[in-house]
Amino acid sequence: MTARARQDLPPVVVILGPTASGKTQVALDLAQHLPVEVVSMDSAQVYRGMDVGTAKPGPHERSEVPHHLIDIIDPTERYSAARFSAEGGALLDAIRTRGNVPLLVGGTLLYYRALSEGLSDLPPSHAPTRAAIEERAGRLGWAALHQELARVDPASAARIAPTDSQRLQRALEVFERSGRPLTQWMAQGRSGGASFREIEVSLEPADRSVLHERIARRFDQMLAQGLVEELRALRGRYALDPGLPAMRAVGYRQAWQYLEGQIDQAGLRAEGCAATRQLAKRQLTWLRSLPGPRRFHCEAPDLLPEVRRFVLTALKDGAA
Repeated sequence: MTARARQDLPPVVVILGPTASGKTQVALDLAQHLPVEVVSMDSAQVYRGMDVGTAKPGPHERSEVPHHLIDIIDPTERYSAARFSAEGGALLDAIRTRGNVPLLVGGTLLYYRALSEGLSDLPPSHAPTRAAIEERAGRLGWAALHQELARVDPASAARIAPTDSQRLQRALEVFERSGRPLTQWMAQGRSGGASFREIEVSLEPADRSVLHERIARRFDQMLAQGLVEELRALRGRYALDPGLPAMRAVGYRQAWQYLEGQIDQAGLRAEGCAATRQLAKRQLTWLRSLPGPRRFHCEAPDLLPEVRRFVLTALKDGAA
């Protein structure tokens, strides 16, 4: 596609960044100056009842600005990049039809990639295979399964952390179902992908230690707001188990271990903060591989006006 043709595509503002980088604040600031609707790109905020541990926008924020793809499934269900691509693409069209600007906000970059670039035609999920993998992980540990993946698909193992059980499980499932490594499937190319002009903003730390301090403060706040009590209530309401994607989310995984007596209060905080830092590291690695975003230091005192200026100018230039 030529640069001119791309410029003629409808714009979508995209706010990316690692966890605790301030994406929600930037989105709400833009909403004061533009007719936007927010489409959440957060793999945990889709779950009903998981509010504290996902830093989900509150009722006031959601009443001020329309938010989509939040609270749409129960924590016993699964949500996929393919479903996000389909539902997100439909939302972009609907928001533009209403005369508003779509504002994609979140840190689940797999969802963004699926929406913007399309999806590889991978084998569909197969519940018995997934259950068998989870059973092996329960006996041997995910580190052993990561070694197993390294033998059959070293390229995938190199980019999937041994602690990233969800992606590890999917890579093994694809190989076991098809006899071909995930890397080969990904190399085949992609189908689909939305047609829009991205105005991309990436909020990244100039000093990683500052982000780590933010992560610690936010996790302490989640604990004070009742993360453990929230999970206890969810376990009473739903038939949950620790293998569900919802319960693998950072914070909830550690809170589950606490409720099972596997770690104490100090361990809950330490492991929760450490897991969140690891998540942020993976997000930053992926973000820095993207060629397009305008990058802003998330701790900069003039962050909000600088992002606002960039977005308003980009929208104006595209409309010229």
